[in-house]
This record gives sequence, C-alpha cells and structure tokens, in this order.
Amino acid sequence: MQSTIKTSLLILILAFFASSTNAKPDDFEIVKERVVAELLKAGIDDNRVETIMSKINENGSFQDINYADLSRTAGFPQRHHTYNLVYLAEAYKNKSSEYYQNRKLKGGIIRGFKYWVDNDFFGDNWHNNQISTPTNLVNLMLLMGEELPKEDVEKAQPIIGRANMNASGARPSGDRIVIAGILAKNLLFIGDKEEFEKIIELIEGEVKFSTGKRGMQHDYSFHHRTDRVNNTTSYGYGKYANAFGEWSYYVANTEYEFSIEKINQLVDYYLDGIYKQLVYGVYTDISVKNRSISHKSSFEPRGVTEIERLLFSTDYRKTELEEILELRKGEAKPSSSFCKFFWQTEHFVFQRPNFYTTVRMFSTRNRNMEVPYNGPGKTTHHRADGTNYLMLRGDEYHNIWAVYDWQKISGTTIMQKPELYGPSEIQKDGLTDFVGAVTNGLYGAVAFDFKSPHDMTEAKKSWFFFDEEYVCLGTDINSRPNLPVVTTMNQVLLRSDVTIMQEDKTIKLPAGNRKLDDVKWVYQDRIGYIFPDPATVNLSNQVEQGRWSDITDQKNISGEIVSEEVFLLWLDHGNRPDNAAYQYIVVPGVGEKELMETSSNNRHIEIISNTSDIQAVKSNKLGIIQLAFYRAGEVEISDGSKFRMDSQGMAMLKMKGNRIGELSVSDPSRKLSRMMITVPGIYNVSGDNFVAFPDNDHNNTLIIIDLPQGVFAGKSVTIRF
Repeated sequence: MQSTIKTSLLILILAFFASSTNAKPDDFEIVKERVVAELLKAGIDDNRVETIMSKINENGSFQDINYADLSRTAGFPQRHHTYNLVYLAEAYKNKSSEYYQNRKLKGGIIRGFKYWVDNDFFGDNWHNNQISTPTNLVNLMLLMGEELPKEDVEKAQPIIGRANMNASGARPSGDRIVIAGILAKNLLFIGDKEEFEKIIELIEGEVKFSTGKRGMQHDYSFHHRTDRVNNTTSYGYGKYANAFGEWSYYVANTEYEFSIEKINQLVDYYLDGIYKQLVYGVYTDISVKNRSISHKSSFEPRGVTEIERLLFSTDYRKTELEEILELRKGEAKPSSSFCKFFWQTEHFVFQRPNFYTTVRMFSTRNRNMEVPYNGPGKTTHHRADGTNYLMLRGDEYHNIWAVYDWQKISGTTIMQKPELYGPSEIQKDGLTDFVGAVTNGLYGAVAFDFKSPHDMTEAKKSWFFFDEEYVCLGTDINSRPNLPVVTTMNQVLLRSDVTIMQEDKTIKLPAGNRKLDDVKWVYQDRIGYIFPDPATVNLSNQVEQGRWSDITDQKNISGEIVSEEVFLLWLDHGNRPDNAAYQYIVVPGVGEKELMETSSNNRHIEIISNTSDIQAVKSNKLGIIQLAFYRAGEVEISDGSKFRMDSQGMAMLKMKGNRIGELSVSDPSRKLSRMMITVPGIYNVSGDNFVAFPDNDHNNTLIIIDLPQGVFAGKSVTIRF
C-alpha cells in the first residue's frame, strides 16, 4: 500500500516537472516580445545616430527643432523630437549598432525624454496629440523599459493616455484601430492583461462593413469621413488595414488571436480594394490621392510587410497575395487584367499587363474632394471632375504637381478661370446622380453626367475600355460665362519626342506651345491619341516652372522654383460653348509604327453614338458593344439591328458572331429596381434575376433584369445566354 502511494506521488511529481518544463510561455509576454522585436527590425545607420546625438542640447532639446510654433499649418515640427528618441532607443537596443548599450546615448535619451514630458508640447492638430506623440512615447518606453526614470515614465502616462477610446480621433475608421493599438502597447508596457484583452477584442471587431458610414464599404473602398470621399489608399491602407494586420500578426497563435473570418475579410479588402487602387498593386495611384498630392514624394514599390503578415496568419487567397509580393520585390512582371468599379465611391479602375488607368468622379451621393485640412491640397478643386490618369510604369506624373496646370487635369472638362477659387471652396456636393459604370470584371464603360458645382459647366462624358485601347467621348458641353472651356487628354511628364500626324504627314515637333489643325494622331512616351476624325488640338511640350509652396498653405515648404518638362494635350471648345463635343481614342503601350498603321481604321473602333441621349462604342475586333443611355431610347448597333433601353442605364454586350453571348447592365442613377431592354434576335432564356420574352413577329427579345439594391445599388449584373 505504502509502496503504491510512493509510486503515485513520484508519478505526480514527475508529471508536474514535465508540465512545468513544457509549459507554454505566457501569451501576454509573447505578444510584448513580438512588438519590441518589430521595433528593432529597422536597420540602424550609425552616422544618423551620431548626427542626432550632436544636436541634443544639455536640457534635452534638439538644436534644429522649432518648439514654439504649434499651429496646424506648421506641421508640428516638434514631432521630430520624439521620432529621434525612438531611433536612438532602437540603436541603443540593437546589437548590430556600435551604439548598443552606449552610456552617452542612454544619457541623451533620458534627457530628451525628460525635456518632452516636462514641457508636454500640445499642437493645434489633434492627430499629433492623440496619435503621433503617444505612439512615439510608448514605443520609446517599450524599448527602454526600466532604464527610463520612473518619475518621467509617470509623467508620460497622461500624455500617452490621450490615445484612448473616448478621444475625438477614435471615431470609427482607420484612426480608431490606430488609437486602440497605441493603447494596447501601453497596456503591454504597464502589464494590464485584463484591459489588453478587451482592447484586442475591440480591434478585431473593427474589421467589418460600414457602408454609408465611416469605414470599409461593401465595394471594398474606404471612407474616412462622412463626406464619402475615397480614402482607400490613405487612411484605409496605412492606418485601418495595416494597423489591423499588424495586431493580427502580434497576437497570432496566442490566446488573443483574431478569428480566421476577420483575417480573411482583411485579405479580401487588401486584394479587392487596396491593391486594385495601386498601379499593378505596387505603386501609388495618384488618382485616389487627396490633399497629400501637394506633398513631394518618392517613387518606389510599396513594402511587403503587410503581405508577409497576412501569409503568416492565413492561406486564404495565398496565390494572389504571393503574386503581389513578387511584383513588389521585382521578381515578376504584371500579368493581371481586370476592371472594377467602386460603386460606393464613384471610382473606376482598369488594368492590363502593360497599363493601368482610372476615372474619378462624384455624384449627389458623395463629395468631390477632401477638404485641405492643415494646408495641403489647396489647388485640388477639379480632381474628381472625370479625371483620367494613365500609367504604364507608374511614375508618369511623379512630382509634377509644383508645375501643374490645375485647370487642365487629365480627362477633365473645365472652364478656364483667371484663377482657382479659394481653398474653402474645394469640397462640394455632386449635382447629378447619373454617375456610374457597367463592367463584367474584365471590360467596362463609364458614364458621367457632369455638372461642375464650381462653375456650372455641363458635359456628358463617357469612357469605353477594351484590351489595347479606350475611347473617350464628350457631348452636350455647355457653359454660360464668357470664358473658354477645355477638355484635357493628358498633362504628364514629357518623356520622349512628340510626333503627330497632320494632313497625312508625320511630323516631329520641337519644344513649344501651339494650336494644330487637322491632326489625326499624337504620340508621346509610348502612348497614342487618335482622333477618329482629324481634329484641331492644342499641344505643349516644354519646360514649366512652379513652386511647391504655391500649392499648399503649410509652413516650411520650399519656395524654390522647380522646373519640369511637361507634355500637355487639350481640346479648346471656345468661350461659352453650346453643345460642344469631342471624341478620341487612347492607345497605351504602343509603338509609333503600329499607331500609324492602325490609325487609318481607328483600330477597328466604331463610335455608334455620341449624343445627349446615348453614347455608345463598338470594338469590332473584340465584338464588344458598350452603351450609356442618359434617357430611354434606341440605337442601331449593327446593320438593321437595334438595341433599346426603356430607362436610363448602361449596358455591355459581348457578341458571338451576330448573337449575344453575354449581357451586363447597371443603373448609374441607383433609382431602378429592374431594367427593361430589347435586344435583336430571339432568346429563349431565363435565370434567377432575369426573364426573357421573345417576339417572333419583330425578331427581338424583351429582357427584364432585376438590379442590385441597398448597399449593392450601382453594381453591375451580368447574364450569360
């Protein structure tokens, strides 16, 4: 009996030590270690450390920082103080740096930390107080730990505490997750496990659809504010998605890990929202930029960290993520073709392996542009007026903005004023509701019943996208003031000689600015512009000058004159135009010889209609017909064959010979529950969302199609026969 008891006790003791030896490390500490490890990932430049150290005064301030100006337009230069401290702390904790555990460096960090918490610099811009400063201070404390004086750590807590879930900036959208993340880091630092778990649950719950409000919309665009302006690749990327992805990585495989459903929804948002609004998923698309466009920037591929974090957390859509990863690393070339309309945001994107192009619009459902908060973006009045940027490499417009003519924006039709209105007049509500697109995911067309809220200039504008070219139509262009109205085809950096075909002669143009008659096509930087009927155009290919300080009200912006060679091509509709029109074909990634050979037949493009009622184009090469009906009507799409729509709307037909193989429709006005169209030929077909009524006597078929409703209103429907 005693022997049995002893044996049992021995087994229990051995089991206890075995379980202790294999005990799972504390998940809270694992998360904290990952956060610190992430802070130490960045490489350290010891020369930069030395430079920063040389600027620290005895009182802990930095010689090159203006601590006095806390105004919004100053840009909060004080932030460099806390950024510097974090960088110095990274060097102090990084074994690869010669400053690792350096006493002098530690002394500088402690003095700088004390200077900040003693002065508590509070800027006029809430973002610095609730995000920038708390982020840097909590990162500093996580890095330095107990090596910072306790009394200064205590002084820092109320400053960091401005990042809390009741703060003004913690509204639903990107900033909410960012602020929650700052709070989570501080809870890691102070060791509050219970509150940390609550904040992690809050972060997880932020990945959701918030259509009609701040946040992710059902089309995977992102609205940071209630103005419904597109913020997908700014707040929706750098803050909302990346902040969630960062914490998803930190808590992976711990008791705090996010659900796979939330992680996979984030993957959908990256792939169907963010990456489709980046050039090839790699470079910034300047079409979706707002006020930040007036900041000088660098041109480089986006990073790979967020993709690596996603692949660490899930296998969902792994192949697509890996493709973007390879593109960003330069290990692959673009291969994807797609067409997407963000119907909640009025933004259209079209990509082929050799080009990427967009159309940006606005309607009664959203506003045109972001308010120029804090000074930048003071010249962006017309950047949603049917803007059509075209990129082959991604750098075609790189830092052109200081010399840019902001009343000749690519794709737009704008009245030419002596000067732009003031910055307070930038953001406007749209005045028309027929704004939208029809697409099947690969091809598509866009229609914009445009009325400028700035000038009351009117135009019906449309774009029709095919594999190797797209067609731009405009009609019903009207304006009352006695000022000229122009449509700009492109304003872009000049990267090659400019060649034109004029009166059947090919001419290479010298630098200059001129009006040209009877032009069949223009060619610059592997892009051709064909006029179906020879047209009178205005063309400038010369050096333009400007200042970055001219396009922002921010302080400390360079007033130096900069020069850039610019290519500008536009059509002048004259003063006070009455029902003016235009038509041109854009051919990206084409050689001059091919352009010359294919321009004679307009690349097999047929413009079926360009009237105030109907704009329609046919690609005879692809057998695709795209139509925009501004009101109910009928149009002949081939000899003796007519297509009818009994309401406003858009349609796209993919033909198989003289039969329709596929039909896509949409309602840009978002007012219809169903659409009635009549197509030539007899079709005995039906489906879940449509029904057909053949009419043998007239050899046509009436088709009634149910349209998406609610959060999906404006989305296209495709039926296959």
